[in-house]
Amino acid sequence: MKRESFSHLAHGPRLLADIGGTSASFGLETAPNQIDAIWVADCATYPTLGAALVAYLSQPATVTAGGYQARYAGIAIANPIDGDWVTMTNHHWSFSVEAVCSQFSLKSLVVVNDFTALASSLPYLAAEHKHQIGGGVMRANATIGLVGADAGLGVSGLVPAGERWIAIDSEGGHSTFAPMNEREIDILRYARRYHEHVSSERLVSGIGLVLVYRALCERARVEPQNLNTSEIMERGLHRLCPVCEETLVAFCEMLGTVAGNVALTLGAKGGIYIGGRVVLKMSEFFERSGFRARFEQKGRFSDYLSHIPTYVITEKYPVLIGMSAMLSAG
Repeated sequence: MKRESFSHLAHGPRLLADIGGTSASFGLETAPNQIDAIWVADCATYPTLGAALVAYLSQPATVTAGGYQARYAGIAIANPIDGDWVTMTNHHWSFSVEAVCSQFSLKSLVVVNDFTALASSLPYLAAEHKHQIGGGVMRANATIGLVGADAGLGVSGLVPAGERWIAIDSEGGHSTFAPMNEREIDILRYARRYHEHVSSERLVSGIGLVLVYRALCERARVEPQNLNTSEIMERGLHRLCPVCEETLVAFCEMLGTVAGNVALTLGAKGGIYIGGRVVLKMSEFFERSGFRARFEQKGRFSDYLSHIPTYVITEKYPVLIGMSAMLSAG
């Protein structure tokens, strides 16, 4: 896939944003393949997306880079996109695309699902910005799959179309959770007390770690502590709490199941990429985990999956790169 359409840059920098459930990253594309003035904000600090954008455009680095000259923008957001009005699932922000265009004098604003943008970044990731887990060899010009655990669970992919790629707009993280062993069956039973439909996201995500921890405490017949996601990860990674450690073990294996399902569904012989901050925070633990073994554990199709590589995305701001690629392709 080539990136040749940068005509918009003749009219000033392009404003890029990656809006998640807890934090937002902003940047300015000032030249082809160059994103400057990156700024990360806590979403809870700002009452609206517009307020966060005003704060970003007021940053000294943004002013120096010509942020107020931006007339073309792209926002990737952790949410389904359908029409002008956007209401976030995991945060209180809601906004009109047309109203944001008007407020910031934009000629064009493209708003897409964040995992669609993340998928669009995959062809542009440098070798040092991805780390392979297990075996397999990427097949050229083949479909690529994407799974990522952040606050929620995202699923997407890229389908080759001649010289271009088509990103899949998916909500696959909300597909029904499929347990693979007795431990996961017990986790599912526990989760069903609180949720009529237990999706993969309910368990295989940053938010889901808390639910898994509480389920495993009950299974181990120990009293759960009031721990948040970060505390569970910290205690599990440092082996300070057996149930927290087991929670991370279960998470890695369940993510392997999800990734294997996506690989089979898409026929992703171009590889499966793992994004999101949860895996990055446990990189060494994840590499030693049962993720890859579970990824390949598909009975008659285990050999099929053994040839598909899996990569952890290590680039810090891949969604901004993907948003840039989508604007250029459009």
